[in-house]
Amino acid sequence: MEFKDYYKSLGLERSASQDEIRQAYRKLARKYHPDVSKEADAQERMREINEANDVLRDEEKRAQYNAMLDQIASRGSYSNEGFQAPPNWDEGFEFHRSSDGHSADHAEFSEFFSSLFGQAQQQQRNQRNQQVRGEDQHAAIEVSIEESLKGAEKEIVLRALKHDEQGQLTFENRTLNVKIPMGVQPGQYIRLSGQGSPGYGGATAGDLYLEIRIAPHERYRVEGSDLYMNLPVTPTEAALGASIEIPTPNGKNVSVSVPPNSRAGMKLRLRDYGLQGKTHGHLYLVLEIVLPPALSEAAKQAYRHLSEVIPFDPRHDWKGHAS
Repeated sequence: MEFKDYYKSLGLERSASQDEIRQAYRKLARKYHPDVSKEADAQERMREINEANDVLRDEEKRAQYNAMLDQIASRGSYSNEGFQAPPNWDEGFEFHRSSDGHSADHAEFSEFFSSLFGQAQQQQRNQRNQQVRGEDQHAAIEVSIEESLKGAEKEIVLRALKHDEQGQLTFENRTLNVKIPMGVQPGQYIRLSGQGSPGYGGATAGDLYLEIRIAPHERYRVEGSDLYMNLPVTPTEAALGASIEIPTPNGKNVSVSVPPNSRAGMKLRLRDYGLQGKTHGHLYLVLEIVLPPALSEAAKQAYRHLSEVIPFDPRHDWKGHAS
């Protein structure tokens, strides 16, 4: 995915006012509109200008875009090609997202635009006095593996854009207490009824959907509903086999059998010790053979003796293949 610098597309600084955005767009539109332009890349430039204008003239989209730019700046450099938004850049940011897919107005906008703004974000209101249910809103929430396994009550703070008494757009924080159900998995949603945008004309409010993300863990890695953990073993344990006691995500220790002649990278499965849900995940132990350091003369002598007793060449397959 290619990063889009919307300010650069319109030749503006980040501090540009709405009037400056309008003037820049009109000037560039007169130059690149395909009906009048003689520029070879007029159609592509016009598409780029329209996309930049769509984001920067919309106060909510612009605020979200600026929030992502701040995260990029805090992380240093980034790649223009193959760009990926910073992990969880939108966490804690409450935004609108319609469910009707990509609108016709945005059909030709870039993948970058769609990835940030959830495709179409429009709500149709045909009559001013009509009752219209409030928009659903979406936000991301990060939970720990332990909270996913056991359930929890969690206080979260969401940022939403609101107009103040002077009509200026500003961020407003709101605090919610959320019940994390036991067995929730990454990518699932928690629905909070009536916590979305207020209804129009006295209609009911929309809902708030919280997308579950699992926080990085010092010991376990999450892949779907499965968990992975590196299990360090000694060369002796790997060669002869061993019974090893390990910690599990639910807080209990269990004994596992390492089979004789195990190799680094071998996986041992503990059934149903992964994330819980309609289908339980598993815990996979990835063997990691750790060599004792040869720091003393006795340790060095032991290694020499081992090489004599068990002559072993891990590169024997290379013989006869030299170029």
